[in-house]
Amino acid sequence: MNENTPAAGAAPQENKMGVMPVGRLLAGMAVPMMISMLVQALYNVVDSVFVSRISENALNAVSLAFPLQSLMIAVGAGTAVGINALLSRSLGEKKQEMADRAAGAGIFLSLCSAVVFALIGIFLSRPFFMAQAKTVPEIVEMGTDYTRICLGLSVGIFCQFCFERLLQSTGRTTLAMFTQLIGAITNIVLDPIFIFGLCGAPRLGVTGAAVATVLGQFVGAGLAILLNFKHNPDINLRLRLIRFDKTAVREIYRVGIPSIIMQSIGSVMTFGMNKILFVFTPTATAVFGAYFKIQSFIFMPVFGLNNGMVPIISYNYGAARLDRVKRTVRLTICTAMCIMTVGFAVFQLAPATLLSLFDASAEMTAIGIPALRIISISFLLAGFCIISGSVCQAIGNPMYSMVVSICRQLVVLLPAAWLLAQTGRLELVWWSFPIAEIASVTLSAIFLRRTMRAVEAEISAREA
Repeated sequence: MNENTPAAGAAPQENKMGVMPVGRLLAGMAVPMMISMLVQALYNVVDSVFVSRISENALNAVSLAFPLQSLMIAVGAGTAVGINALLSRSLGEKKQEMADRAAGAGIFLSLCSAVVFALIGIFLSRPFFMAQAKTVPEIVEMGTDYTRICLGLSVGIFCQFCFERLLQSTGRTTLAMFTQLIGAITNIVLDPIFIFGLCGAPRLGVTGAAVATVLGQFVGAGLAILLNFKHNPDINLRLRLIRFDKTAVREIYRVGIPSIIMQSIGSVMTFGMNKILFVFTPTATAVFGAYFKIQSFIFMPVFGLNNGMVPIISYNYGAARLDRVKRTVRLTICTAMCIMTVGFAVFQLAPATLLSLFDASAEMTAIGIPALRIISISFLLAGFCIISGSVCQAIGNPMYSMVVSICRQLVVLLPAAWLLAQTGRLELVWWSFPIAEIASVTLSAIFLRRTMRAVEAEISAREA
């Protein structure tokens, strides 16, 4: 990328994150990410829709694999959050060398993570499924094959996370959107081909879904790498910088580890809920898996909005622009809550239609309708919690969001679900989600207020 470095003696051009009106900037940054996240949600759902046509056990196999996949995504996305925050802040502070080191260290960490998860996929997939569904050997076999491929070839998704965030961190969210779109579309096209053996391909079933997934990730990663080298002049990618850099790694993980832990807790929660629900009936686990796929249509746009917000806040925090930080926070929270309200309405009005996407049996529909309606009550509060946690991460208080996540999912949700399960009434278990969200929104409000007050004090001290 050296050819893109500004010429010697040229006046540095102010990044748009420091000068463009906040509303237009957030729209420009977030809308492409929201679109790409919606496509991501689409291909996640399509994956399960096709698999559900094989059998309910096939859907269960993919659903039970979710905690391990979620853990992998947590490490990739959490590391990327740390890269994003450090790189954007460094650019806002005009520290080009640190921005370049952050990019190089981030690539190194992503490659190391891929190796670790490849080993997990190869050696721990079968024990993982035996711990959940040993009474149904078909689920164990299909799930093991699916997980070994997804984790064993995870280098694609880790590179995709890293190089997309390099584009996002410098304000090139439209380019990042294209990489996600191409990867997702590749997956959607290949899914039916490999699952059902179309166009002369072998019929691979659940294994075919895994093959299509990793191929889509490799395509997206390849495009993201190419776009960074050709169209991202704000960072200088050099081979010698792709190494362990103690300072950069420490700063990346100072923000990234709480994010990793926070998202990994979701894996623990999902594993625990699957264990609780499987005792009632495997169909309840299928409903829970279907819910997670459907709710991604609601949450993914909020995460896209979130991804567009983080570099804006990090940049303006680094540039001591408190007014722009506050406006970005307010606008993002309002937008997120509006999106979640729409999602709540859809889940309340059309739960049977949503479940029909997964070829739901009469039993699955009977269990799923009250489940979707009850769980979706938590949507009304979740938007505020998601954005508040990311604001804390973006400006250097990642522990707050981690505490909120731990309290929500481990201290409140899982114990509440277990206690409600003791009544023997499955429909009561779903109420653990709204209960947990009440605790989450309370803590989020407290921590966001503390964070913003600390930011005000720090920026005032810098200006004094």
